[in-house]
Amino acid sequence: MRHSTFLVLGLVLASSARGQTVRHRAVRFPPAKNIVSKSIVLTPLKDTTLIQTTDGAVSNGAGTHLFAGNTANLQLRRALIAFDVAALIPPGSTITRVTLVLHLSKSVANAESMELHRVTADWGQGSSKAGTDRDGFGDFSQTGDATWIHTFFPDRHWKTPGGDFDTAADAITTVNEFGESMWGPSATMVARVQDWLDHPSANFGWIVIGNESAPRTAKRFDSREVVTESTRPALTVDFNTTQ
Repeated sequence: MRHSTFLVLGLVLASSARGQTVRHRAVRFPPAKNIVSKSIVLTPLKDTTLIQTTDGAVSNGAGTHLFAGNTANLQLRRALIAFDVAALIPPGSTITRVTLVLHLSKSVANAESMELHRVTADWGQGSSKAGTDRDGFGDFSQTGDATWIHTFFPDRHWKTPGGDFDTAADAITTVNEFGESMWGPSATMVARVQDWLDHPSANFGWIVIGNESAPRTAKRFDSREVVTESTRPALTVDFNTTQ
């Protein structure tokens, strides 16, 4: 072993003696990435109300309000809402907290439980608009409107009238006081938004379902079309990303 060591040392010395330079190549490592915590508030990409009818002739896609629950005439209302998560949050981010806020602007009932369910089919928001005072009743459906039986009026349909959605709720809250009603934070909402970020083509938003077992339980919320920006639906997402 000692003879081998002397042999290698002799070769190095011989090379130096002949004027040859032994160079060492530097190993470069990529710079460390910093994990940064951020928060963003998203406004809806689209929202509308499903108004219970047998033929889907009524919608309110461009209306300034959303409705969920049961009316005095025993006609159901369900609110649809979707956010373009992948367009505004960097890919590869880790979602850490999610809340949804809707602004309650009219109610004829007391406190009611309202559920947030993942929608499982794409849907549209058309140009139908009933006006501020009658938007709970809707107007004639227009091309592209989601209705009680249509995903896109007039020729694309839900598998089930009233919308296609998961039976299990992502979040439940009690809606009572005028002003802000908040769903979340919940682990299910975090997982849902993470999935929408990682798989944008599967993002069809949520449906808000109120108490449908009794009359006069409907609640009215401001939609993305309402004039006052501060009362529009807001999805607040906290996330970690690298930079």
